[in-house]
Amino acid sequence: MDKRYLHHLWTRIRPIKTGYFLAAFLLTATICVLALRSNYQTMVSLRASVYQADRDNGDIELALQTLRTHVNGHMNTNLSSGSGSIYPPIHLKETYQRLKNAEQARVEAVNSQVYTDAQSYCEQLYPTSVIGKPRVPCVAQYVKDHGATVMPIPDALYKFDFASPRWSPDLAGWMLALSLVLLFLTILRFVLGRLLRSASK
Repeated sequence: MDKRYLHHLWTRIRPIKTGYFLAAFLLTATICVLALRSNYQTMVSLRASVYQADRDNGDIELALQTLRTHVNGHMNTNLSSGSGSIYPPIHLKETYQRLKNAEQARVEAVNSQVYTDAQSYCEQLYPTSVIGKPRVPCVAQYVKDHGATVMPIPDALYKFDFASPRWSPDLAGWMLALSLVLLFLTILRFVLGRLLRSASK
């Protein structure tokens, strides 16, 4: 490397001691770690709000949207279903169970009415028949033709995953970028000092 160029770089960086760069790097790295931790803790709190809304049948859409916005905009908040994720995706178990119960209740109510209608229909169809031979198969066939069945509810509609970015323009992201720059300057200051000292010998 050209000695004059090294000397020029050295005159620019020499006034700042390596220790200063190192101290600044450690400070920004610490702030970055604390900011990443804060991002994670906020995600955990927002995820708990989603589960609370799910249990209480509250405003789940708002809770999910708030969580999605935070995760999509901040590092260290990953809630994806990939192999490297810490947590499984959000699963609204209570909402899903409420919908299943409601569907079961709907089917039971419909079938109860269908059975009543079947008895009335078959009595009119076979007015002189004693309970038994023609009415029983008539009722069974009517219920079979008009009865309701439970519609399956795909549980995938009540599972959500959100991926966080590799870098985000928040406090954690900017401190990460600044700490990397300071680490580079620390190494550069140290290496240039060594090179120029060895070249002057």
